[in-house]
Amino acid sequence: MLLVAVTIAAAAIAFVTTRVASPTSGHVVAGAPLPTSSASYLGVYEPGPPHAYWPVVDFAKAAGRQPNIVGYFSGWAQPFARSFAERVRSHGAVTIVQIDPTYASVHGIAAGVYDHYLRSYADSVRDFGHPVVIGFGHEMNAPWYSWGYGHVQASTFVAAWRHIVTLFRRQGAANVTWLWTLQADTPGTGPLRSWWPGAEYVTWVGIDGYYYRPSDTFAGVFGRTIAQVREFTKKPVLLSETAAGPRAGQVAKINDLFTGMRQYTTLGLVWFDMAQHQGIYHQDWRIEDNPEAEAAFRQSVRDKLTLARAP
Repeated sequence: MLLVAVTIAAAAIAFVTTRVASPTSGHVVAGAPLPTSSASYLGVYEPGPPHAYWPVVDFAKAAGRQPNIVGYFSGWAQPFARSFAERVRSHGAVTIVQIDPTYASVHGIAAGVYDHYLRSYADSVRDFGHPVVIGFGHEMNAPWYSWGYGHVQASTFVAAWRHIVTLFRRQGAANVTWLWTLQADTPGTGPLRSWWPGAEYVTWVGIDGYYYRPSDTFAGVFGRTIAQVREFTKKPVLLSETAAGPRAGQVAKINDLFTGMRQYTTLGLVWFDMAQHQGIYHQDWRIEDNPEAEAAFRQSVRDKLTLARAP
């Protein structure tokens, strides 16, 4: 979402185990593929991470379960938040980080201009030695980000994505699950397939979508996009950023979201548990301040999810 991008950009300014040898340090790194069972992930984005973990604790109490994915947004040139990833792991979860390239040239990324930063990041992730989910340039098929549709050619974005993945692999960061994250297809977004880097460069497909209005349904928010994605790849799909707002009828839509998540055999969902107050597209998405929404969320988690354990 656009407000998140502004926030993290400002911050930027201020389960079979394989063993892979690091080409630079000689260390041995564990690369543990994450489980890909349907309806096995409950994730959350909170305003505190990676600097504070207590909001995730509060969400876990409201949800009735510990999330097994915990996310944060990283501004360009920010290092991998390893201490936060350690904290996430201590709670039995996996870190998901979305790298925002606002203050970088996508063409420059593809050309290797930022390789020093990327190698440092890859080395830190590799040395962490446990699974990490990484996305880059999320919602690139939408027009509201500087790296997205109408601002950067899809072929340039694809080249940058492939360059990043190749660099991480050369650094021995075999513990990365690569999450290619789309905005759910809506009027004004670009053709999905043109941004596809190829199956060898993607582990999971992420789709971001929200319930804004009472008329919104899972099929309307996500169904068309999932169908389009499955025309060109069978990679597992994660609902990588989602929520239902009060204006949509949050309590009823929570059940619809979880039901659709199972019906469409997706990996699970990552709830955007933040308070926003800038119109219909930036609502208060939290469940903690609504006892009925909290109860509906707890029941949906209990009835619709079988949470995977992090390797």
